[in-house]
Amino acid sequence: MHTTTVAADPAKNVFPLAVGDLRRKNVGTQRLTRSQFERSVACPDMGS
Repeated sequence: MHTTTVAADPAKNVFPLAVGDLRRKNVGTQRLTRSQFERSVACPDMGS
């Protein structure tokens, strides 16, 4: 099982995300609106 930690400031309307692999290497970044962020949390594969 993989553990995922997500932290977000609920007062913000735009959420910068950094995606990392199991070795903690950054594999990508995204800048999401509030609705995009809500969808990515509901479906954590992030459209890959």
